[in-house]
Amino acid sequence: MEKTPAVLSLGLSPCPNDTYIFHALLRNLVESPFIFKPYMADVEKLNTLARSGTLDVTKLSLGIVPHIMRDYALLSSGAALGWGVGPLVVARRFLPEPAWGKACMAVPGLMTTANLLLDLHGGFQGERREMPFNEVMPAVLRGGADMGVIIHEGRFTYERHGLVKILDLGEWWENFFHMPLPLGVIAVRRHISGQAALAVERAITKSLAYAEAHPEASGEFVRAHAREMDEEVMRAHIRTFVTDFSRELGSAGKAAVEELVARAAELRGLKAPAQGLFL
Repeated sequence: MEKTPAVLSLGLSPCPNDTYIFHALLRNLVESPFIFKPYMADVEKLNTLARSGTLDVTKLSLGIVPHIMRDYALLSSGAALGWGVGPLVVARRFLPEPAWGKACMAVPGLMTTANLLLDLHGGFQGERREMPFNEVMPAVLRGGADMGVIIHEGRFTYERHGLVKILDLGEWWENFFHMPLPLGVIAVRRHISGQAALAVERAITKSLAYAEAHPEASGEFVRAHAREMDEEVMRAHIRTFVTDFSRELGSAGKAAVEELVARAAELRGLKAPAQGLFL
């Protein structure tokens, strides 16, 4: 096992749930044996970097996990997972289910959990146009796609833009599998020792605990990275995507992650590593 360096690279998105959770850790407000060098990018960029093993610790979509699970282990803290958190399929006008199959769909990345859920649902077989998540709604509005699957703050703002909800993919998952929906998890390179990886997990837990105990402390940091988001949307984003599962996945959270990854791996013709997904 290689010696774990004192400085670890940390991939996170600029979304409020990530900046809220990691603020204290990145500002050295909680104890940690490591210094974390942040790399902030859209989650699909983080997914791409994970395929090449670039980052020591990183946020990931569940859609990429089957491709990187031999190089990364999943942590129990920092996840985006819960009930009522799923991506939404939206359109300019209501489209009945028979029209879904061949509709052109704008997606926020082919490796995202959102795109994986479309695959698992099976009812959306039309062309998919990949683009950054913040371009999905504009693309649908201007007719660049018949439908779009929206994530992050889009869940709170799509009606303002005149779009209508076609399907809540989170509700579909919950009703079909009777589990909370995993959207994103934190992963650590397997070359990092188990003891060091557990220390990273504990540090993330402490960072979230600090954020919850001092809710105003991270405000400036969160606002600085939020994309065109008003205060209420920012708070709603954090309330929705930072859940009890973000502190500790527990048995229910881990079971949901394992279920979604197993189904994704089967779709891709891949097998889970013998050592399991988690530390």
